[in-house]
Amino acid sequence: MRKIGIYGGTFNPPHLGHIQGASYAKAALGLDKVLMLPDGVAPHKTLPEHSPTPQQRLEMLEAGLQEAGLEASGLCLEREGESYACDTVSQIRSLYPDAQLFWLLGSDMVENFPNWRKAQEILSQTTLAVMCRGGKEEAKMLKLAKETLEAMGGKVILLENPVIDISSTQLRRMLAFRCADDFLPWQVAAYIQRNGLYGVNRNLRNLPIDQLEQEVIRLLKPNRVAHVLGCRQTAVELAKIYGVDETDAARAALLHDITKALDGPLQLTLCDCYGTILDDFSQRNPKTLHALTGSLVAQRIFGENQAVVDAIRCHTTGKADMNTLEKIIYVADYMEPNRDFPGVEALRQMAYTDISKALLMGLEMTLDMLRSQQRDISPESVEAYIYLKSHGV
Repeated sequence: MRKIGIYGGTFNPPHLGHIQGASYAKAALGLDKVLMLPDGVAPHKTLPEHSPTPQQRLEMLEAGLQEAGLEASGLCLEREGESYACDTVSQIRSLYPDAQLFWLLGSDMVENFPNWRKAQEILSQTTLAVMCRGGKEEAKMLKLAKETLEAMGGKVILLENPVIDISSTQLRRMLAFRCADDFLPWQVAAYIQRNGLYGVNRNLRNLPIDQLEQEVIRLLKPNRVAHVLGCRQTAVELAKIYGVDETDAARAALLHDITKALDGPLQLTLCDCYGTILDDFSQRNPKTLHALTGSLVAQRIFGENQAVVDAIRCHTTGKADMNTLEKIIYVADYMEPNRDFPGVEALRQMAYTDISKALLMGLEMTLDMLRSQQRDISPESVEAYIYLKSHGV
């Protein structure tokens, strides 16, 4: 009996995580064929604005699978309406009536599987092969999900999946930052470049402030947008008080968290891509790197001036002898209107009367918190604190 794997998704874009995961599943399960099928219209998610067409996503997948021993299929694109897994299974069953079918899916999809359209029917027709990323929390979730699906009569196989761990959402951010090549088959990277997909050929340097805001929002996690807009509002208010260029303040505030959505490994990838050598603290604490990587992106991708770049660079740790714009961005990030923590009101009051004392208050809060949690402290934060104290702040 032939064994066929079915791997559906948006593939927006298809990347090495998808391809290596499917290849691993093929080998681990002894599959004769793996069909990878881009959704025509995805039922479970709305694709970002300006995403490639379904046909382009299929063509990218075909290009990426040329040397992988896997097969791209346009079956979902041939159907009208949303691309439901139950319809895909029925269609493939009609093409291969005697085959044993395996539905391949990522661990992020399995918990919600019982809510899929005709989930029971899919379970009766296929074996679910769940590609796991690893981690204790995932393991707990998968154990419960597996028990639920088996209680529904399903057959579930958990596949430890030692492949590149990156989502398509994160990859689209890396494309915007011009650092995605390590995650894409070269054929897919060439297709994206040739067709100008994901805005890779657009010039984002020196955008007007309203256009810059739109680009920033597109690259942030949704729950980060209110903070960034609040930071801009606060930074401009402080710039007016302290005689700092309001445009620089607004642009630095908009861009200060531009790379915040990247996880630690991707922060390190971006630094490596830009040829940036890291100190010991940064290598041990890659999650703190968004200030550095944000400044690199602000300069290289958005063409910001040195004052804006420097303010972004030190907005998390501070540094010795900060200028007024740098102090404003640090403090605005700390106390913008959406922030709510003990001491923030006192910090706000101080910010509008003495920006240096407000900076010192923020540093003291951060240092106290890090010490209480027994976490590493940036040498730059210590230097900033010592500098302020030694200059009578």
